[in-house]
Amino acid sequence: MIMTVVESWIEAPLRRFVDDAGVELALLLHPSGQVMAQHGFARAVDVMTACALAAGIHATSGELGRLVDDKPFRGLHHVGVTRQIFVAEARSPRGAYIFVTVFGQESSIGLVRLYFDELVVGLTVSAPVDVPEPAPALAEHFEQDLNRNLAVLFGRARP
Repeated sequence: MIMTVVESWIEAPLRRFVDDAGVELALLLHPSGQVMAQHGFARAVDVMTACALAAGIHATSGELGRLVDDKPFRGLHHVGVTRQIFVAEARSPRGAYIFVTVFGQESSIGLVRLYFDELVVGLTVSAPVDVPEPAPALAEHFEQDLNRNLAVLFGRARP
């Protein structure tokens, strides 16, 4: 399966996660919805849709957690008929990211959580320390940045 990343430091930890956990789809995105890396998606429109939904799920679950327990919910797991989804926050020196993965019967939530923890460690180790944390996405640049990241992911532009 094809894996593409916007920033090269993300590739090795994400590849290790995908190989070890045996997942079908993986997506790393900024909380604003801008995609940073993807594995398993064939079409840009599917990545855009998944990013928008994941950003909404992350924001909503964070607020629900604050209302219920005074702290945001940060790891969500849903079991479907044939596939499962896991959504969690992945913190790195470059900031917080949203991680989404879809897996089938070849894997389990226990394996996914174990390798997710290793992914977060890998991102922390791999993140460039000399580069300042990116500024939050501004409304006037959001669409331009989103389109640039999608173009990089699907080979229409260079990082």
